[in-house]
Amino acid sequence: MLNNTSDQFGIFMKTRFTELFGIENPIVLPGMSWISVPELVAAVCNAGGLGILATGPLSQTQTRAAIAKIRSLTDKPFGIGVTLMMPGAKENAKIALEEQVPVINFSLGKGDWIVQAAKEYGGKVIATVVTEKHALAAERAGVDALLVTGHEAAAHGGEVTSLCLVPNIVDLVSIPVIAAGGFSDGRGLVAALALGADAVAMGSRFATSNESPVHNNVKNAVVEKRVADTIYSKNFDGLYARVMKTPMAQKVTQKPMNFFVAVLKSFKAAKLVDMPLWKLLIGLFAQFDKIKLLTLFGAATEKLEAATIHGDLENGVQFIGQSQGLIRSVDSVQEIMTKIMEDAKKVTNSISEY
Repeated sequence: MLNNTSDQFGIFMKTRFTELFGIENPIVLPGMSWISVPELVAAVCNAGGLGILATGPLSQTQTRAAIAKIRSLTDKPFGIGVTLMMPGAKENAKIALEEQVPVINFSLGKGDWIVQAAKEYGGKVIATVVTEKHALAAERAGVDALLVTGHEAAAHGGEVTSLCLVPNIVDLVSIPVIAAGGFSDGRGLVAALALGADAVAMGSRFATSNESPVHNNVKNAVVEKRVADTIYSKNFDGLYARVMKTPMAQKVTQKPMNFFVAVLKSFKAAKLVDMPLWKLLIGLFAQFDKIKLLTLFGAATEKLEAATIHGDLENGVQFIGQSQGLIRSVDSVQEIMTKIMEDAKKVTNSISEY
């Protein structure tokens, strides 16, 4: 059941998710590498949503410093994201637990130990899933909510579209569901709630905000692009991923990266998260399939950084969702949040009139 209230900043909407996580609006900033930095996380939290810090590119020292930075910018609940199959992720999760971060969002791995440790200090845990199997496993593990990522999402969305995936998983679980993939405005929020979700994640929308560290070249490109201007392929980083359609993206998704070239490039990524090179090399022999995937993903970071940080779309590649075609302007996080909630109220009212 929804309960809309107003204050000086706009309209607040209560759902199971907002009540459980102690926030004002059912809007989430997911943890996007190089994008969900402390400043953007805090801005979303201060605007009434839940911001999740991306720790993928961060060392343990940087993760601890980022947590401190967020706390200096907001007194609202916030989270950190950890992709457990990636180097350094478990160590960063342990830092979050030591710092008693209010919310931890894990993906691509078993997070039972995170759930157990977080509950000891009253923390909440969200699992990111793209299938029924993983949703049910995460619920059994005791997570507090699921972030269900559909086909339309930026980066690593699932095979099934949000329109089908979200209600399917809602029917199978009893915990709150956050819908991700294709949502960027008030209409999307109402649609997600109608599908049974308790909140939405809007990564591409907040990535195209004033507070986002994404280069202005990329933000301007997002505004100009349409919903069909993306590519979904596993050839870029070893996992099926959605990226902005550019000549470079078309080139790198035509065929998989040469593995030996990927190994050389991945050394840089391993160094980024303080992973010793000897450990990477040993892993290539001991756990070839897993390390091969990590190697391909690590090798892709060079092009991701080129686009996201430096705005070089000629040589770089940008993760983006199909919702880019619905993003018409670059605005402040507060302006985005207020408009989403006001538009959601208008849509709800217009439906109730019929």
